[in-house]
Amino acid sequence: MARRPGASDERADQGTGDPMEWFRSYMHGGTSSLVSTVTTIVTFPVYKTVFRQQLHSTTVRQAVIQLHKEGTLKLYRGVAPPLVVKTLHGTLLFGLQDTFLQQLSSSVGHHVPGSLLPALAGLGTGVVEALIFTPFERVQNVLQNSGNDRSLPTIRSVLSRLGSEPLAKGFYRALMPILVRNALGNSLYFGLKNPMRTVLGEHGLYPGLSSFMSGVISSVVISLPLYPLSVLVANMQAQVGGETRSTLFVARHIWESRQRSVSLLYRGGSLVILRSCITWGITTTIYDQLNRRNG
Repeated sequence: MARRPGASDERADQGTGDPMEWFRSYMHGGTSSLVSTVTTIVTFPVYKTVFRQQLHSTTVRQAVIQLHKEGTLKLYRGVAPPLVVKTLHGTLLFGLQDTFLQQLSSSVGHHVPGSLLPALAGLGTGVVEALIFTPFERVQNVLQNSGNDRSLPTIRSVLSRLGSEPLAKGFYRALMPILVRNALGNSLYFGLKNPMRTVLGEHGLYPGLSSFMSGVISSVVISLPLYPLSVLVANMQAQVGGETRSTLFVARHIWESRQRSVSLLYRGGSLVILRSCITWGITTTIYDQLNRRNG
């Protein structure tokens, strides 16, 4: 009997008791993310443009002019943390997802619909992900803020300065909004990815294309509602020192400074969604392809 598109992928994503299956999830996740780091390098200027829009509420043209004035040498300032994070992120994202999914299947699988288990596992994955990668995001945002160029010119100086601060003010600044963003984002991604890929496959799309489109569509669904949290994180993490403001205070300040305008709040959102679609479309395609080969 012919195998329907994505069938082996679903078995891998649902988890098995074989330790090798768990190892493959970590390995395939790391491989898919390592390959997609090329897109991180290529699109980093786009990300940096968006960061300036999030921080200063500027137009694309104004942000590009800022970066042009700073010069080519500073264009890739702050690229090291996302490159490191990208590879580690995929390894943990897919590996932990599979591990949590297996544990949930054996413990509450008889009481919770199977279609909800990937989303629930995604919540746990997002929490662990936030705890591990918040310091990387903090360093990246400090480096990308041109206001820190003179006082904190190198990664070493940033690490030293943040290390001298309490964790909540230093490396783990903005942990709570990152926890919410990552937990919800991962839950949506893993909850939507397989069903969407299956539906697209049933409509005649080739497995590789259905995987790519499921990653793209999932990315759009995630990025749109969660983009304001990324704006909040960028503004909370870009500064070093000074008075520590609460998450609610910063959120209110951003809303007021954007003139209570949703369109101003979403400045840079279109570029983020475009970048995210490319990255997650490629990552999903590679991961699913590796699973199919071992299915």
